[in-house]
Amino acid sequence: MGSVKTEPKITVGIMDRQTKVNGRLDGSFRTGGFGSVSGRFSAESDARMIVLFDDAHREIRRSPSIRLRGQKDSSLTLLNVTIGNRFHWERTENQTFQGNLTLLLRNDKTIAVINEIPLEDYLKSVISSEMSGAAPMEFLKAHAIISRSWLLAAVDRKKKTKETSESPEKITDEEVIRWYDREQHDVFDVCADDHCQRYQGITKILSSKAEEAVRETQGKVIAYQDEICDARYSKACGGLTENFETAWDDKRVPYLESISDASVPHRQIKTEQEASAWLLAIPGAYCNTGDEGLLEKVLPDLDRETKGFFRWRIEYSRSELEEILREKSGLDFGTLKEIVPVARGPSGRISRLKIVGSKRSIVVGKELEIRRWLSRTHLYSSAFVVTAEPGRFTFHGAGWGHGVGLCQIGAAVMATKGFSAEEILKHYFPGVEIQNVY
Repeated sequence: MGSVKTEPKITVGIMDRQTKVNGRLDGSFRTGGFGSVSGRFSAESDARMIVLFDDAHREIRRSPSIRLRGQKDSSLTLLNVTIGNRFHWERTENQTFQGNLTLLLRNDKTIAVINEIPLEDYLKSVISSEMSGAAPMEFLKAHAIISRSWLLAAVDRKKKTKETSESPEKITDEEVIRWYDREQHDVFDVCADDHCQRYQGITKILSSKAEEAVRETQGKVIAYQDEICDARYSKACGGLTENFETAWDDKRVPYLESISDASVPHRQIKTEQEASAWLLAIPGAYCNTGDEGLLEKVLPDLDRETKGFFRWRIEYSRSELEEILREKSGLDFGTLKEIVPVARGPSGRISRLKIVGSKRSIVVGKELEIRRWLSRTHLYSSAFVVTAEPGRFTFHGAGWGHGVGLCQIGAAVMATKGFSAEEILKHYFPGVEIQNVY
């Protein structure tokens, strides 16, 4: 199964396309031929070089690529790291990491800031960044397994191909179809934000439970027909998970197909009438929880700011939505007349949406692009129906995220009900087996 035999080191893009980087090195870091460095530092792009300065702004090193190798018990802090990029929780924070740091000059003379770290150490931060370390242990173990699976599958896919799948962008006069996947990262394996997996450094590892979950599942992945699974996940599916092809390229992935996030089956959405009935109802589902105590244990601080994610509602005046569409699409639709679903997945998430204006009409997809066009940040999901009144549009929606694969809040609720990590994984990823790769 794949080529993994020992724990690999991975490269994580913490910041990208920066003109200046500020941080602090705690402990000893070595840079080739220049001895040991520590303390506050800054780095700036200068023509075809990166210039590394100490706290007194004395030049330490000048090179297109600077690698700082962390010695025993060292750590590095980066200032003003953006998290939740372009989502409704976007902000900056200082983050502390272990491992090595590489500053790499890009062709456009900006700097990529890359952390190199062993995979299992990376996962301890991912599990603590994605969810709270106080979450149920069986859920944390399940999450460790899928995060490891997703990463190993993605790195292996990048090694084997320059992706033989379809281009993630198709633009004509009638359609704008885009999807976003981690293959867009060219100089590191994964980014540190929600586009890949949240990786917010050792400052997020506030509980020993996350470390224990990673340790107890070391080397374990989910596999389908002896291949490591491209294991996707989102915060809350809304009662039904979604098919892979609704969010990404047009291919069937057997273990990423819609299932009911409940102990009883919910019927998959096939018509607009069914979509309306489903999205305006409040069905029983694992992720349908109002238990604030549980959510406090499961969600990290920034996610607890998001309320009402199982069923949600947002209203726009027509002029406000016209302005958002102009800003986010770059197109002038004129007077907005209609918002018409063209294609939905079985959870009700829209993969192709027609926007009709007095000046032009266009179809937009897939689910994330739809969410971006219709909000100053992102809609919670593309599972929605729209009601229109004179001068006003109201969105009635379900879920938080793309809905494909594991539903994080649903899985956490399953764990509180006594389900094991294996049972949780086999619920959300039909037909998979848990296997050891190292």
